[in-house]
Amino acid sequence: MILKELRELRRDRRTLAMLVVMPIALLVIFGYAANFTLSHVTTAVVGPGAQTAADALPDLFQVVRTEPGTSGTEAQDLVRDNVADVVLDTSTTPATAYLDGSSLFAAQAAQSALARSGAQVDVQVLFNPDLKTSWVMVPALVGLVLAFIGTIITSIGMVRERAAGTLAQLAVMPLRPVDVIVGKIAPYFAVGALDMALITVLGVVIFDVPFRGSVAVFALGAVLFLLVVLGLGVLISTVSSTQAQAIQGAIMVMLPQVLLSGFIFPLPAMAAGIRWIGYCLPLTYFVQISQGIMLRGSPLSTLWVPIGVLAGMAVVIFTASVLRFRRDLAPGGRS
Repeated sequence: MILKELRELRRDRRTLAMLVVMPIALLVIFGYAANFTLSHVTTAVVGPGAQTAADALPDLFQVVRTEPGTSGTEAQDLVRDNVADVVLDTSTTPATAYLDGSSLFAAQAAQSALARSGAQVDVQVLFNPDLKTSWVMVPALVGLVLAFIGTIITSIGMVRERAAGTLAQLAVMPLRPVDVIVGKIAPYFAVGALDMALITVLGVVIFDVPFRGSVAVFALGAVLFLLVVLGLGVLISTVSSTQAQAIQGAIMVMLPQVLLSGFIFPLPAMAAGIRWIGYCLPLTYFVQISQGIMLRGSPLSTLWVPIGVLAGMAVVIFTASVLRFRRDLAPGGRS
């Protein structure tokens, strides 16, 4: 029996990869990603003494912009628009440091560094004045719920239908692969949208998380993200023959998103190579959208990059899903 199981395990390369490759990958990822200490905090310095103040800042503050003609409300707008994690306004006496409370670790690091420096600065934390962890986590949890439903549930459901022979029956019907995919994912899309609304409302009510931005822009970002993760679920189902394989594939897709999207560990604290993997993951961009809209009230004009990236991912992934699904529905394809 032992020899029999060893032979079967050797033939099941996906399970073997989960047992051998995944622990090594997790060790490497955790080793480079599990870091809460930031080496730098993006900073903008504004006001008449901008350049002098920028030169005097501690090394933690990485100055990305100096604007001598900007001050007051315009300085706070730079934080809202995610231009920098810290904006130092030198037009006031003493100077005012506006910290982005939605970037929890950056705000904590900046607050601590300013206190140690002994500088006479009035520190104001915007958008999350008490630096509550729940305010930062709840918007990200909305994306995690959508990713879970879209990736795992969809892939399992599609594989279950293949095992039952339902997909083989669709091959003889006058339906295009895109029609089949849209019809199959529509219920999951509806459930995901309902869960998104429910989690968002409960987060606002139970944890007192603010919702400062546009509901329409938030819905646009959520729809694009849901389309991406549903497409990933379909792709996983096309390369899986059993529900167990679908679960394994979904886990391998989900784990990097949880660890490398900024959901738990801040992206700027990660090693460069690991950080760039995070920039390839859809959850990274939905976290930027949800935190920007809910906490900072960011307008669409400042979120066009993450929204555009999600739109591009949706097109690419759905195109790949249709092409893979067409092969499965073609005569002689998998049943």
